[in-house]
Amino acid sequence: MKHKLTNLIAAIVAVFSFSALTIAPAFATDECTDICTCDKITSAAKAAYGCSGTDQGSEEDFSKTIQGILNGIIASLGLVAVIVIVIGGVMYMTSNGDAGKLQKAKNTILYAVIGLIICVLSFAITNFAIYTIGGKTGANDPTTTQKSTSKTIKSK
Repeated sequence: MKHKLTNLIAAIVAVFSFSALTIAPAFATDECTDICTCDKITSAAKAAYGCSGTDQGSEEDFSKTIQGILNGIIASLGLVAVIVIVIGGVMYMTSNGDAGKLQKAKNTILYAVIGLIICVLSFAITNFAIYTIGGKTGANDPTTTQKSTSKTIKSK
């Protein structure tokens, strides 16, 4: 039983990893044609590319870095919560009517859903706090996309 459960978890992780690698390029846009003038590229990346007039140690890059790290941690915890929900579902299906196993499976699913809700709320709160405290546009700031699309519309 444990061997089958381990294989199931490995398969789920493999599917999520593969989908993350294949779906991510689909969200790439062609808004930026020049790395040095693109607003979505950090100044550290521009400096590494060799663009002139870049400020490597800006506060905006620091807040974006912190935001990226926190978002990565929260996303990982959310993925763990989803995997635990699947494990709880497997436990529920394989309980064979045993009341103890059934209650344990229900509690596993309940606590994993609560953990997933906490992950979603912490994502929203941290991004809001970084955007508000930083005072500059963050990675998930909707005004950044609006400004860049209005520039492309005006230039055409």
